Amino acid sequence: MSIIELNYPWSAHPVPGTTQEVAPGVRWLMMPMGGSLTHINLYLLEDTNGWWVIDTGLLLEETNELWHQIFAKELGGKPVIGVICTHMHPDHIGQSKMITDEFRCTLHMTRAEYYQARSFAGSGPSSHHSWLGQEFYQRAGMPAGYLDEMRKSFEKRAAEGMHMPEMPSGYHRLQDNNVLTIGGHDWRVVVGSGHSPEHACLYCAALKVMISGDQILPIITSNVSVHPTEPEANPLMDWMESHDRFLHVPDDTLVLPAHNLPFYGVRERLRQLISHHEDRMLAIEEHCVEPAVAKDLLPVLFARELDPRQMMMALGEAIAHLHLLMHRNRIERTLHEDGCYRFRSIDPDLKRRSHPDSHDAPSDRPVMV
Repeated sequence: MSIIELNYPWSAHPVPGTTQEVAPGVRWLMMPMGGSLTHINLYLLEDTNGWWVIDTGLLLEETNELWHQIFAKELGGKPVIGVICTHMHPDHIGQSKMITDEFRCTLHMTRAEYYQARSFAGSGPSSHHSWLGQEFYQRAGMPAGYLDEMRKSFEKRAAEGMHMPEMPSGYHRLQDNNVLTIGGHDWRVVVGSGHSPEHACLYCAALKVMISGDQILPIITSNVSVHPTEPEANPLMDWMESHDRFLHVPDDTLVLPAHNLPFYGVRERLRQLISHHEDRMLAIEEHCVEPAVAKDLLPVLFARELDPRQMMMALGEAIAHLHLLMHRNRIERTLHEDGCYRFRSIDPDLKRRSHPDSHDAPSDRPVMV
């Protein structure tokens, strides 16, 4: 995938344990994390009587210690008065209970994100260990031992903090178009979907700033997957529709993402993401002129070798593309006697649209977000 030119006001992340002001009353900090991502960006919003924390980092002792350095040195003696988590993934909610307990302050999330986090807390989605998971991966063409490999991979990742933590026992609900007045500025909640069920971004028109979480990233593309917990989901349709809505964000907005560096150029990036997924779907259609199982599509989408967890996310993303193509009546799915779904292109206009020699190259970037 080609990377378009975006404008990056800063060339490096803040040193862990410190913050960087990026707009009046808005501070940027970084927490380390393992794997290919290496970090997550978190943000602080200053209010009249304290600070709001936007996303919290992984449930790791190192992250806990860095937060306490920030509490002691970066908040000017004022407390944390609220925590907002954009969505339910472990790198965003891992320290939410610690911070809300420490300051006896409220957690704010959308309903779908909070309750999905609560349902997965502790062990992760149980379908990966059940007949539901076995059936899901069998129908995708995966070998019988794949779930065992994935289980071992999840155990390793849990030791790195990538597991669902215990959540605060209550929350305040965020909804699309809610307005939070913080430090004299209105921050509007803008909800997207696809990467997670009800992802909340925060947009301040006065400051020309959007905190985008994983909904809009400048370099990597957020994973959009179908999982055994909802095997007939169509998250890529939600993702593409969300991008269409976000195209209304003014292009002079400073985007503060959860990964990579803050940037300008939100509309260019959204158009590039939309184009990329459309290109991937066309490449899948071309491959499925002859019936194919979902596993066969991994080399079409990804150029690198995948470990079991990366393969889970890559496979989920391939199925997400297939489900949107089914919704558009460009692919049909049949269940064969071997227990596998096979997908076949059925659009009579495919020959005219096809350009197999000029697709984006298969991605070699992380699929871990």
